[in-house]
Amino acid sequence: MIRTLLVANRGEIARRVIRAARAQGIRTVAVYSEPDAHDPHVTDADAAVALRGSTSAETYLDQQQVLDAARRAGADAVHPGYGFLSENAAFARAVTTAGLTWVGPPPGAIEAMGVKHTAKDIARAADVPTLPDALVTAETDLAAAGDTVGFPLLVKASAGGGGTGMRRVDRAADLAEAVRSARAEAQRSFGDDTVFLERLLLAPRHVEIQVLADAHGHVVHLGERECSIQRRHQKVVEEAPSPVVGKELRERMGATAVALAQQLGYVGAGTVEFLLDDVDSLASGARSDAWLAPAGAPFFFLEMNTRLQVEHPVTEEVWGVDLVALQLAIAEGEPLPFTQADLAPRGHAIEVRLYAEDPAHDDRPSPGPLHRYAHGDDLRWEDAVGPSGTVSAFSDPMIAKVIAHAPTRAAAARRLATGLAEAEIHGVRTNRDLLVRILAEPDFLAGATRTDFLERHAELRIPLEPPRAHLAAALACTAAAHRAHDPLAPPGFRLLRRTPPARAELDDGRVVTHRLGAAAGDTTIELDGEPLRLRDLRPHAVRVDDGGVERACRVARYGDDVHVDDGARSSTWRLAPRLPAVDAALTAGGPVSEVPGTVVEVLVAPGDEVRAGQKLVVLEAMKMEHPALAAADGVVETVHVEVGQYVEAHATLVTLGAAG
Repeated sequence: MIRTLLVANRGEIARRVIRAARAQGIRTVAVYSEPDAHDPHVTDADAAVALRGSTSAETYLDQQQVLDAARRAGADAVHPGYGFLSENAAFARAVTTAGLTWVGPPPGAIEAMGVKHTAKDIARAADVPTLPDALVTAETDLAAAGDTVGFPLLVKASAGGGGTGMRRVDRAADLAEAVRSARAEAQRSFGDDTVFLERLLLAPRHVEIQVLADAHGHVVHLGERECSIQRRHQKVVEEAPSPVVGKELRERMGATAVALAQQLGYVGAGTVEFLLDDVDSLASGARSDAWLAPAGAPFFFLEMNTRLQVEHPVTEEVWGVDLVALQLAIAEGEPLPFTQADLAPRGHAIEVRLYAEDPAHDDRPSPGPLHRYAHGDDLRWEDAVGPSGTVSAFSDPMIAKVIAHAPTRAAAARRLATGLAEAEIHGVRTNRDLLVRILAEPDFLAGATRTDFLERHAELRIPLEPPRAHLAAALACTAAAHRAHDPLAPPGFRLLRRTPPARAELDDGRVVTHRLGAAAGDTTIELDGEPLRLRDLRPHAVRVDDGGVERACRVARYGDDVHVDDGARSSTWRLAPRLPAVDAALTAGGPVSEVPGTVVEVLVAPGDEVRAGQKLVVLEAMKMEHPALAAADGVVETVHVEVGQYVEAHATLVTLGAAG
């Protein structure tokens, strides 16, 4: 029996494993990097051990440090969560060699599926359909290999996952650079620069089958999840069941996944991922339950994840199981408590990944202080953070996974959208508004959720104009707080009736003008020349009458930033500075870092002539690459950074002089 479990992870998955272990009466040990010292998973556990360092490579990926933490804390088992060391066969062996219980599949199964191109060979041997592919070696003729696989294609890292080391290529001329770039990223992320080419389906569905296997030879599947809505090949919205997979296709795909698990001698929880090339039968306005993909629709093996998936909660909600508890029981040698005949889905579950990132700017990460994070308890929130804290630049930008379960898909989508909209998230930009809009999009509700969904609906990324009531609330409550505590007006505000209009700047750069009344008892605010009535004006809340519709707004101010929430929409405003901000990129004469991160490539040297748009430096932050580009033609005067260096946001990377 497991008595003390070390959770070799961080964030929401560490908290999820800790909760499940505690419910089973198992004590838990957390590990943490220096930036994560105050994160909730540390205090959730019964004990915690610090790992020396800041980056993932220095801490959570350091096998010796993690094993030493288990020894020091007296743990007798290790759960790896997902990511980090979860699919590292050498680590799994090291855990068992140390006399500890490994909560995961046998190292041999991890090894077999951990290298994608060899995993496809195993799948083909088991008669699992696969897409055309070609391994890239030093002897590979790229042009010939590309022609054989066919364009468009993907260059894919053979190790790892999550979209890392992956590049789309549409024409032969771009193949060599894509291979070079993918190799470099794969080497940094996985320590293995092996890549292969794979034919790209332009708009398939990403459908995966959850399997469970015990040590007594029993294997079952728990249906499918659809995870087609993605950005940068990383999932954003996941659901179970798929809106297009019916009973016959489910049984066919499930049997294929079970056969693969049996061939591997698999033990534990795993996921077999497929690309489903279904026929689009959606007529305009059709309901998602009015059609299904044909039982014979073609699907192709993508990979097998030999671990728990990020999206496992939707399977738990629909099939009524606790996958982490089952992982622990299987690791203790228990048989599965059910057979395939005992399992049946109920209702529909949808999960979204709430990230600290900016969808309007290519999903750029948004690390920084999280002043307030609050939500209701009507949904299942798997939080990585607490009510306040910091979203670290050293880790994945996920704030939480949010899951809704309901009798129907439409009801689950509505519940999830409402709960997300009502949450208060202050301090970092997030993809919350994008998620809410996806859940209400007619194509989503109709089930048209292929991998090109966000490309086809690029308008969902464009920020909506916030309600006039939000700006009125922000200005009025800020003024009310000032009248109550400070006789001097803050920058950007004037409290005299006949002064010129003041300015307020929205967080996306838009500027509006306004006038405020001078006396504390005023009940109107003039916004762009039109008055709005105010009721119940208090420093942190106000009711705004906008054309006969009263909106109750909650207001919070942090320095010059003002956040407004009304239960349906949120917006952030910034008090305009007295002087315009200086453009760091212009004063530096070259690119600056958009986000804090680590320099992974320096592609120029002093004296090099560069062209506008040329890539000069590449940063890595929050599992993403961020290229710094030349804004104009010029000559490199100074390179201020080197590979491996950590830089803060807005740091000057390269100084450019005028072209000769």
